Amino acid sequence: MNLDDTIVAIATPAGRGGIGVVRLAGAESKVIAGRMLHLAGGRALEAGRALFGELLEIESGERIDEVVATWFAAPHSYTTDEIVEISCHGSPVVLRRVVEMAMAQGARLAEPGEFTQRAFLHGRLDLTQAEAVRDLIDSQTVYQAKVAARQLKGSLSHALLPVKEKLVALIARLEAGIDFAEDDVAVMAAEEILAAMEEVRATLRGLEASFAFGKVVHEGLTLAIVGRPNVGKSSLFNQLVERERAIVTALPGTTRDLVIETVALGGIPVRIVDTAGIREALEREREGERERERLDEAEHIGIRKSMEALADADLVLVVLDAGAGLTGVDRELLADVANRAAIVVYNKMDLNQADLGERGELPAAAHLPVVRTSALTGEGIAELRAEILRTVRGSAAQDGGAMLTNLRQQGQVQASLAALSAAASSVQNAVPHEMVLLDLYNGLRALDELTGATTADDILNLIFSTFCIGK
Repeated sequence: MNLDDTIVAIATPAGRGGIGVVRLAGAESKVIAGRMLHLAGGRALEAGRALFGELLEIESGERIDEVVATWFAAPHSYTTDEIVEISCHGSPVVLRRVVEMAMAQGARLAEPGEFTQRAFLHGRLDLTQAEAVRDLIDSQTVYQAKVAARQLKGSLSHALLPVKEKLVALIARLEAGIDFAEDDVAVMAAEEILAAMEEVRATLRGLEASFAFGKVVHEGLTLAIVGRPNVGKSSLFNQLVERERAIVTALPGTTRDLVIETVALGGIPVRIVDTAGIREALEREREGERERERLDEAEHIGIRKSMEALADADLVLVVLDAGAGLTGVDRELLADVANRAAIVVYNKMDLNQADLGERGELPAAAHLPVVRTSALTGEGIAELRAEILRTVRGSAAQDGGAMLTNLRQQGQVQASLAALSAAASSVQNAVPHEMVLLDLYNGLRALDELTGATTADDILNLIFSTFCIGK
């Protein structure tokens, strides 16, 4: 990729709209744009000002459209290059013609993500900020956009800065102790080295822990509603999606297939799956008996899909009938989710206002949170939504703080922690400081790769290839 090229691309989504923007970036962008524009009053492009004018065919001077052109002078632009943005009416034909004329004048069609990649390579953004640009474009909720905006502002980079400074200071002291030992430079004691390492590791462990929630914010989560027939799963599903999405009848086993809807809970995209009721026959099937004769084929397939949804879900709602004792299927489901993220929902509280007594005991999953609801009246639904968010967020307060949002970021933090753990082990085993330094440099290098200071070109190309053209 030649950074000296002038590049051009349509910067707005494909399709028709009121406005469409073509972006040029590079040393020749102002010259190329000047050949196809006639600005009002014969004015020339002015840095930082949007000027009205006409888009003309370069050869014939024939008018194509009315436009607004803005020139961003280097280095005060998104990429730090000279940039011209031409806002036309959003006709795909007109936008393509602008690109064609720019290319005829020497511009090159931009690669996916090339504008942002130039911003990174020119030091305008670090790699975590560049990834935040993509996250901001892909955001489906306002909360996702706010998290991406914090990352774009550098929240993760700022959180890493003191960590890297402490690590560099430790490396410098160890290097000095080795290089200037003859000058009576004090060698750090093992306890002091371990204490300095632990400060760095503690911060990195906190960042690593943030990935569980950051991944959910970035990708959303899948929530499966499971339980026996006629416990109110579909009614609960309709309450959560706030519309009559699933069919509800008094007849048990109405739902035969998975019903799926995506909603935003607390700004997090949640894919809610309503499943078929799981009958007692399933227990016998798992023991090897042939009970399919009692189940029609559609219901059997529905139960199998329910179990698959249960296995694939990030969070499970196990729905129980508040007025009935625990059945074998109830106990089996509770045992299945005992070591997973799950919430127990006692439904139909409108019919069963009495204390649950022994029926409220959950020996298979006593540690799970319990919410009591009435899908018919809406009682407890707000508490259920709040409990879902508490379960997803975990004990750590993530709002406003830096967090890891993708596997690449998590991998680099884990690599740094592994290197620091190796260094700590070496110190405890009285290994020479020269060897300890190798591990410390590996830990620092992993953090540099996180922000992009030492990232290989093939990794950069992979990251930016996932961007859209024009950004």
